[in-house]
Amino acid sequence: MPNLLAMCFEGELSPTFDLRCLQPGAAHPDGWGLAYYPPGEPSVALLKEPAPTHTSSQAEVLHTGERFASSIFLLHLRTATWGALSDANTQPFTRAWGGREWIFGHSGSLDRRPELPPDAVFEPIGATDSEVIFCDLLNRFAQRKWRSLGEADPAVLLDWLGTINTLGTLNIVLSDGQDVVAYSDKHQSGLSTWQLLPPYEQVVVGDKDVTIDLTRHGIKSRKGIFISSRPLTAVGASAEPAWQPLEAGSLWVMRQGALRTVVQPPGPPVQRERNGNRHMRLHRPETAETKRLQVLHRTVYRYAEPVSQSVHVLRLIPMHDRLQSVLDHSLTVSVEGQSREYDDVFGNRVRRVRVDTPFHELVIEARSRVELLETDPFAFRQLRAKSSFPLVWMPWQHNQLAPYLLPPELPESELNDLTDYAMSFVLRNDYDLFDTLLDVNATIFKEFRYVQGSTTLGTTAFQVYSTRSGVCQDFSNLFICMMRLLGVPARYMCGYVYTGPKNLRHPQSEASHAWVQVYLPEVGWRGFDPTNGILTQTDHIRVACGRAYADATPTSGTIFVGGGTEHLEVNVQVDLCD
Repeated sequence: MPNLLAMCFEGELSPTFDLRCLQPGAAHPDGWGLAYYPPGEPSVALLKEPAPTHTSSQAEVLHTGERFASSIFLLHLRTATWGALSDANTQPFTRAWGGREWIFGHSGSLDRRPELPPDAVFEPIGATDSEVIFCDLLNRFAQRKWRSLGEADPAVLLDWLGTINTLGTLNIVLSDGQDVVAYSDKHQSGLSTWQLLPPYEQVVVGDKDVTIDLTRHGIKSRKGIFISSRPLTAVGASAEPAWQPLEAGSLWVMRQGALRTVVQPPGPPVQRERNGNRHMRLHRPETAETKRLQVLHRTVYRYAEPVSQSVHVLRLIPMHDRLQSVLDHSLTVSVEGQSREYDDVFGNRVRRVRVDTPFHELVIEARSRVELLETDPFAFRQLRAKSSFPLVWMPWQHNQLAPYLLPPELPESELNDLTDYAMSFVLRNDYDLFDTLLDVNATIFKEFRYVQGSTTLGTTAFQVYSTRSGVCQDFSNLFICMMRLLGVPARYMCGYVYTGPKNLRHPQSEASHAWVQVYLPEVGWRGFDPTNGILTQTDHIRVACGRAYADATPTSGTIFVGGGTEHLEVNVQVDLCD
């Protein structure tokens, strides 16, 4: 039986709990309690029972289907009796501080209790050493005027817990409704962790005393972190969880299903998920530099039957502006036809070719040399630009940006799930706009698999989110959809990326590439490449932009007469040049 079990999810989930330890003939715990935060609530919903029986009505409610939606759950099964069997002595414990309710669970026992100061703000009402630890920690928070776990210094918190740990066994979970802190006893690790990653079909874990079903009320493509005093195993068709022990004496800080900080004594905290820019392979120049790249983009169409009449639309001429200069460019089509150039509504340079000469094979070859100016993408932060949610646009700004604020037409239920997913990043990053963007960019790179040929042009952002796989176009579509749901204008970018020597992690180096630009208040358009987990600088050559792929596709067209079966070959080479 797990004495202590905490769950922290990316968004709200609605698990069911089957406390089999309360069934007739089972070894009943001395008490049990479940604490969670209902959606949008700073207060705790708490169910607890000292000396439960198999007729426990509260435990039955957990199992019969009533939904307990939350991103944080803390379950405690009491296995040792301290004081009378009463609510006051049954965990989890709750206290109000900093405008929210906190929850606390402890697995272990102390040989002697911490001494609380005479002027303590928080005092225990029960007889357990666990409640004394909780009150001691909150008194320390009040003394430092830390009103949340997010304000606390993890290294200082570790030092406090290490001092208490000298008094006995200490495995604890503490939460303020936003962050979750877990500390593992420094004498021997008493806590284990399992990181749940989508996609999954069914997730049911448990042991002889408790079973937890995360998918009974529907499958949500959400990640999460479990912390338990005893690892649980898979039930039914679920995949076996990969539990790992927490290092003895270590402190974990979690939020929205992600590990933000790990502190291992001795030493400074190690940031894990906090601030996605830690994952950016990003050169931050002291002065502006330039890079010159040359591109060969060759497209070959072959047809089983001759094509006698067709029209082709080509977007193969790189953009020319203050950050990207086209030094020279040539575009050839192997079959003669009538052509003209124009700028489309998105400002892309387009060549329209009408071919009336019959052909079996059509070769389109574009060669370009481009010079790119390197700038510091973080420089605008020094200007104190507006950088927090929610973004507010003036009416004329909203009118101009409207095409880039409208999410794709998907079922409302799917858009709701994608909104919740996007908001989990906002919450994880304290509503900071740029940190949220970096986190989304880095998370797609780390947690979504690049699988060539796994999707089509019709694959939706929700399907990419559900399967956690795709290619550059899919990752860009998901990023764009999430941004628009958050009120951040986003557009689809098509072009080329220089990845250096052949690298298996970057298969897109031999094809045109897709990434995202978002419009930031008082800053302008900034590029994010979720496929590679980087910000765009001098390795990305911009060719075309639009609301979605169809507005920026490199080659498209219509066959009016002939054709039959089509075979397409595309080869792109991007190299450094003088």
